[in-house]
Amino acid sequence: QFQLVESGGGLVQPGGSLRLSCAASGFTLDTRSIGWFRQAPGKEREGILCINRSGTYAKIADSVKGRFTISRDGAKNTAYLQMNSLRPEDTAVYYCAVVQNFWTPCTLNYHEYDAWGQGTQVTVSS
Repeated sequence: QFQLVESGGGLVQPGGSLRLSCAASGFTLDTRSIGWFRQAPGKEREGILCINRSGTYAKIADSVKGRFTISRDGAKNTAYLQMNSLRPEDTAVYYCAVVQNFWTPCTLNYHEYDAWGQGTQVTVSS
C-alpha cells in the first residue's frame, strides 16, 4: 500500500523560502512519476511540478517557474519541493502524489495520480 506523508509547511513572509518533504512508504519512490499540487480555498487543485521516475524529465507550471524546484533522495525515499521567492498567492495546502503505474509519465493533471499525502499548509503573509 502506497503511503505519502508531507511535512515542512508553515507561515513564511513574502520573499521567503520553504522546503516541503514527501516521505514515501510501501513502495520505492523512484519507480513512479511524482507530482506536487496545491489547492487554495475556493480554487481547483493545481499541478505545479512533476518529475518522472528516472528523474530526467520534469514539468513546471508557469505560476512557479523560476521559483520552485522538485527533487528526490532515493536513499531516504523522499521527494522535496523547494520554494523560493514566495508570494501571498502561493498560500495553499500542498500535496505530493504518485501515479499508480510505473509507465505513467510525469503530468500536471491530478486525475492521473492515485496515491496522495494528507497535505501541508503553506501560508505566505507578512
